[in-house]
Amino acid sequence: MTAVPAPFSGPRRPLPPFTEEHEEFRAVVRRYVERELYPHAAEWEAARWFPNDVFDGLAAQGYLGLKYPEQYGGQGGGYVADAVFTEELARCGSGGLAAGIGAHIGIATPPIWKFGTEDQKQRYLVPAIKGEKIGALAITEPDAGSDVAAIRTGAERVDGGFLVRGAKTFITNGVRADFYVTAVKTTAEGGHRGLSFLIVDQQDTINASKLEKMGWHASDTGDIAFEDAWVPEENLLGAEHQGFYLIMANFQWERLLMALGAVGGMQVVFERTLRYVSERHAFGRPIGKFQATRHRLAEIATRIEVARAMTYDALRRFVAGEDALREVTMAKLFTQRGAFETADACLQLHGGAGYMREYEIERAARDARLGPIGGGTDEIMKEILGKSFGL
Repeated sequence: MTAVPAPFSGPRRPLPPFTEEHEEFRAVVRRYVERELYPHAAEWEAARWFPNDVFDGLAAQGYLGLKYPEQYGGQGGGYVADAVFTEELARCGSGGLAAGIGAHIGIATPPIWKFGTEDQKQRYLVPAIKGEKIGALAITEPDAGSDVAAIRTGAERVDGGFLVRGAKTFITNGVRADFYVTAVKTTAEGGHRGLSFLIVDQQDTINASKLEKMGWHASDTGDIAFEDAWVPEENLLGAEHQGFYLIMANFQWERLLMALGAVGGMQVVFERTLRYVSERHAFGRPIGKFQATRHRLAEIATRIEVARAMTYDALRRFVAGEDALREVTMAKLFTQRGAFETADACLQLHGGAGYMREYEIERAARDARLGPIGGGTDEIMKEILGKSFGL
């Protein structure tokens, strides 16, 4: 197979906030992903599922607790180590696999770390880092997607706890989860007031069913119905009626993770396409030697570098403790649409082969299409940015 020309393969000079140590860690993660995850991607995509022992393997490497303190079994590496892992996970070959892993470490467990009691951290965060319990974040509802103020799932106070009734949808890890970090209404007040979070254990009063999707086939995205699900008082996460703040608290990190994953994904399809056009011959020479192909690849490479620069800048600001709302929002907006357009352009350069499963570009295109929807739609991102300008 023809080697990919520099500078698109091989070591790169570390770009802040990454250091030489982070780049060494990147090489270790890449080897693990390419050896332990990528070879199974096609099988798990076809099965519409990946086995839970994937989490066991990741836990054994310390990857489920990279950013968490050592006292809870984490590695104490902070957000930057987590960012390296997320970017490299894009090489696993399956958006659904990356989503299932990412949901556990990136959106389900952070609220427990940030807002949980010590008891909650011991009961949920510690086993989650060990891979013994798998988590899901349950916010989205059939009639409340971007509009979290419209959440209807209710939690009625009863002696010693709550009874939860309602439905959630589009929940990543929704079928396999051992616990759900769940947004509920704890008062009859409308709007953002009266939202709370409960950690709900999987139980007989919860019905979870898997959804069929355009992409992310290996991921168990689910519908969840809570039918008088009992939740003890000690599973109230954070202050009662203050759940909206919990939702907002992790949005920047979730969107940064999506941007990092998109950058990693764009790089993968670019490298694969560069190899293909170097090997595929037409009219007596490699198709990469045609000016139209070279120019298209130049455009794609430029888009990737812009996406990377925006995302790394937002990450630098975030880890420095700055208010990076605008930068994170821009990075999420640009990278998600950019990832889909990059996959589509690379598919086109593969010609008919790109439409075939064998070359995996069609899977990348399907998986990338969720980006402009999930974690806040393009339209919501633009609205946030518009308001940030005082409009």
